[in-house]
Order: sequence, then structure tokens, then C-alpha cells
Amino acid sequence: MTHPYIPGTQEDKKAMLEALGLESTQDLYKSIPDKFRLDGLLDLPEGLSELDLDKYLRGLAKMNKTLSDYPCFLGAGAYDHYQPSLVDALSSRSEFFTAYTPYQPEISQGTLQSIFEFQSLIARLTGMDIANASLYDGGTACAEAAIMACAKSRKSEILVSKALAPSYREVLETYAKGQNINVRSLEIKNGVTDLEDLRAKLSNETAGVLIQSPNFFGLLEDVEAAAEITHGAKKAAMILSTDPFSLGLLRAPGDMGVDIVVGEGQSLGLPLSFGGPYLGILATNKSFMRKIPGRLIGQTVDKEGKRSFVLTLAAREQHIKRERATSNICTNQGLMALMATIYMATLGKKGMKEAAYQATQKAHYAYDRLLETGLFEPLFEGPFFLEFALKSKIDPKKVNEVLMEGGIIGGYDLGRSYPDHQGALLFAVTEKRTKEEIDQMVRLLEGIA
Repeated sequence: MTHPYIPGTQEDKKAMLEALGLESTQDLYKSIPDKFRLDGLLDLPEGLSELDLDKYLRGLAKMNKTLSDYPCFLGAGAYDHYQPSLVDALSSRSEFFTAYTPYQPEISQGTLQSIFEFQSLIARLTGMDIANASLYDGGTACAEAAIMACAKSRKSEILVSKALAPSYREVLETYAKGQNINVRSLEIKNGVTDLEDLRAKLSNETAGVLIQSPNFFGLLEDVEAAAEITHGAKKAAMILSTDPFSLGLLRAPGDMGVDIVVGEGQSLGLPLSFGGPYLGILATNKSFMRKIPGRLIGQTVDKEGKRSFVLTLAAREQHIKRERATSNICTNQGLMALMATIYMATLGKKGMKEAAYQATQKAHYAYDRLLETGLFEPLFEGPFFLEFALKSKIDPKKVNEVLMEGGIIGGYDLGRSYPDHQGALLFAVTEKRTKEEIDQMVRLLEGIA
């Protein structure tokens, strides 16, 4: 029996069996005991024509409600930012979409240049000397930075703020276990890292200190003060996890004494995509160049003096002896890095500043409007970027149910990650949100009261 979606004919099947010296396709499975083999056909409905199948799948798709249907105030690490049409249009070109590892520079100039441009833009955005060819996501970037700090200092303790994204802390602890790294937590005071706790726990055993700003609650940390304290310990590295989108407006980490900058690149023109694939960012100063994971792409000239690109540094296990590798990272997020590069080039310096400014202004407007309802109180005091936490007088689950019924995706229930903050919600407001959407959210919540 032939199948409409499988082009092979009975004659094709016969020819293949003869070439293999077999009587039937069942002979292919002789090594599998009968008790493990299916007796008869699968209980499946009859196949559909292409036209009917298309209608069926479109019907299923319409059952989903997407960000095109509902305004989203949910963040907690992944954000509904605007993606310029150029990002998809250019990154979907076949020479980019199918590109793989640039082992042979003479035939990989396009891929090498796109990674070089990505590294250059990230280095400029963060104010650091160098950036690598990307990592899997923000969590693995934190873990790789911790490994770098330990490898350079030859120490094995990392101090990590509890205001770092919980998922990042989980990834870090998983990596740390196999690397024999001791991860110690730094307490939070009014939503930001307790610098007195940092002073108390910092020691000559500390390889690095990892904080996040804007942190998981959206608050801005005193990065300079944390860096100054960190550098009081011999060879200790200041590691900052940040949202690269915020750097369109906020001060560059390289100007605040930071040694390693990591972050999640999803905010640079990448869709939410149900949680991935995303883009891990890692930038650092020259002193860490030989410890950086993955690859560094460099610019040079060929024998004719023309601008060209090469794989300058590749200290990964695929290129050198395993025990000498800086990391077991096995690839870079080339396509995601390309999308981020197109996004940054499209918006430019002024565009990125404007997008970040709009998000900040709209977030503060939403913050004030929600407080006016009388249903919320500030969870913390202090400057925030595009995300803020509020204590709710109504169960967060109820709040989000009411919003969803009204066609709005609500905030993140902080009680899921922080038991001490039961009844608190984390709202994210990006540049895509409008005054009308914020006001509609407020009207829906006022209806609860």
C-alpha cells in the first residue's frame, strides 16, 4: 500500500529489498523479538488530503491565543519586545539559515563576518574588550562565567546574589557540581543584593561574585559598589548578568569595574518561541581572553589585501585536547546571534536608546496606575527598569485569571520562586505596550474590587 506523503512506489521498495537480499521489510527487524513487535496496524484514523490537513491544522492553531491576540505583561526573563521585519527577512535567507560551523574560512566568510559583527556590537554595548561567539542562553552564560573566574584565579568559590534569576541559579548550581565549585548565596535587602553580606562572605577563597542588574525584580543594583568590594579579594572577578536591551539606556558595565558581563540575548529581536532557542551573551576584558568559552572571530586581510575574517581563537574541546579546553560548550547560537546583530544594526544607537526609554516610561506609568487601584502596594523601594514587583491584596492566581478572561496576560507570581514573597506579582512592561492596554488592565483589576 502506498502513502500519499511518501513518494516511494512498490517497484522502488522491491528494488531496495533485492539490493539488500531480503524478501520483505519484516526481515529488517528479525533481530527484534516477536513480543516487542507490533502485531497489526496502528489504531490511527485515515489519512487526509493536503487541503483537508491544512484546514485541520489551521483550526488547531486558532485554538491558541498568542501575543498577537493578547497584550503581555509577563516577563521574568523572557520579554515581548518588538521585532523589526528586517530581522526575519534577512536571517531567513538560505545562506544564513543553513550555515554551520566555519571550519574552512575560505568558504565561510559570510558566517565568520556575521559572528564578527555580533561580537563587535556586544563588546561596544557592554563596554568590554571582547565578546565570544555566543552561548546557549543566559543561564549557561552565568555558569560559563563562573567557570572562567575559577579557572583564572585557581579558586573554587562563587558568591551569587539571590536576586539573580532563579532559573540561572539552578543552571549554575548544576554546572558547579561537576566542576567542584562551591556556590554560596548572598542575601537580599529591599530587593537588591545586601552589600554588607557581600563584605562579610567575601574571602581569599572567592573566585568571583555574580549579581544581576536590572535584577530579577527589575531593580537596579549598585554595580560599582559591588565591584569595588569584590576586588578587595585577591583575583576575585566581578560578574554582572544584565539585560542587553537595558544597555541602550543604562551605563555600560565596562565603565563600572565589571570583569565579565553575561546576559540573555532574547530581548535583542528574538521571538519568545515558547522558551527557546535563545542566545547567551558573554563579554569580558582582555585578561580573560584565554579562558573564554567557545570561539573568537577576528578580522584580517587575505593575500590580495582584501578584508577577510578568520577563526582567531578556539579553545574548545573540539579543536584541542579535552583536558586543555576552556569549556565543553559544543556549539554557538549562530542563527540567534545573527538575528540579534540585525536587530542592533537596524535600531542603531539612537533606536536602542529610544526603545529602552519607552519601556522605562511605560513601566513607571503602569506602576503608578496599579498603585492607584488600592489593590497593590510596592514590594520594594528603589529605581527599576521595565519590570517591577507589587504586593497584591488579592491572590495572584485570581488576578491573572481575571486578566486572562479580559484578554490580557498578567504578571509572574513571585511566590513560585520566592516563598517569602507569597502574594506578590512581577509585572513587565516593554516598549510594545500602549497606554490603552495598561489602562485596560487597570480597569479589569478595578472590577475585582
